[in-house]
Amino acid sequence: MSLICLNDYERAASAILDKLALDYYKGGAGDELTLKNNVEAYSRLRIRPRFLRDLTETNTRCSLLGNEYKMPIGIAPSAMQKMAHPEGEIGAAIAAGKAGCVYILSTLSTTSLEDVAEAAPDTHKWFQLYIFKNRAVTESMIRRAEKAGYEALVVTIDAPVRGTRRSDIKNNFRVPPHLKLENFCGELCNGVRCQPGVAGVNHFLISKFDTSLTWKDIDWLIEFTKLPVILKGILTPEDAQLAYEHGVRGIIVSNHGARQVDTAPATIEALPEISRAVGDKMLVMMDGGIRAGNDVFKALALGAKMVFLGRSVLWGLTVGGQKGVEDVLEIIHTDLELLMGLCGCVNVKEIKPQMVVHESYYWKL
Repeated sequence: MSLICLNDYERAASAILDKLALDYYKGGAGDELTLKNNVEAYSRLRIRPRFLRDLTETNTRCSLLGNEYKMPIGIAPSAMQKMAHPEGEIGAAIAAGKAGCVYILSTLSTTSLEDVAEAAPDTHKWFQLYIFKNRAVTESMIRRAEKAGYEALVVTIDAPVRGTRRSDIKNNFRVPPHLKLENFCGELCNGVRCQPGVAGVNHFLISKFDTSLTWKDIDWLIEFTKLPVILKGILTPEDAQLAYEHGVRGIIVSNHGARQVDTAPATIEALPEISRAVGDKMLVMMDGGIRAGNDVFKALALGAKMVFLGRSVLWGLTVGGQKGVEDVLEIIHTDLELLMGLCGCVNVKEIKPQMVVHESYYWKL
């Protein structure tokens, strides 16, 4: 089977994964309207290319938080990547390093943050963090991430309670017996440890998350850690502005892969007003629904400085382990690079807001 686009990888992975893992990775909240719209919203946007530009020296490089990356595309945090392939988080992290992009490790990983750091020392790694009721667990994870060389903390703020994911309920989803959540280890974390094969893992874990979390806790976190703090799950300019006022270094416009609030906006729909509100003051990034280079281009034009791939990376991992992730990243990078040339953009800074419009723009008359 010839795999030449990210949708090909999804089809191939769907034929490989068992139902429990496939439904967990693919599923969204409620009727999955936002899940569908996350992808389809890009098709309602039109690209306005420019021509007669000197394209002798084109590149996709970008700089964030003091580091330079080969492309404005990174890997989003996804739980339990060893369900996709035995190489799991380590394979994905090494692939990110070879591609010159950011890898965000999930708190709910099936490889410990230390083992990922040791296996992928040359990869730019950020650590995704949940704030737990047991603050000592949170503090321990932060210190471990700092010690292991992670470059930023990505705090998920859109999961104070768990979204209704019907496929997981029907399947009675559980951690496969041969896997465990490796970041929960030792006596300190016994209160949030989940044994292999235990049903209702998501319900169990989210019951340990701090549902009283407020902006005061973000202030505490910024004071506690030496790492830049990024908030993941922003969907409104109001929350984006508050993030700026509280000293957050960056935000990721995200709806949690459409796994929390069904009928929330697609992230590409939420991005423009957020970018207008804070884009000139802080780092704005996004994830959700990206399947091709033109999706990346549209997100960059509408204000994102970097985008993150979630499910597509899992499909690459399923199909070919580390090499599969490398191939997925290469496909979308090449796709973006080609489209930039077709639109007259020498670098990502030349991708301007006026180059992407809603389809209704052409029906004004």
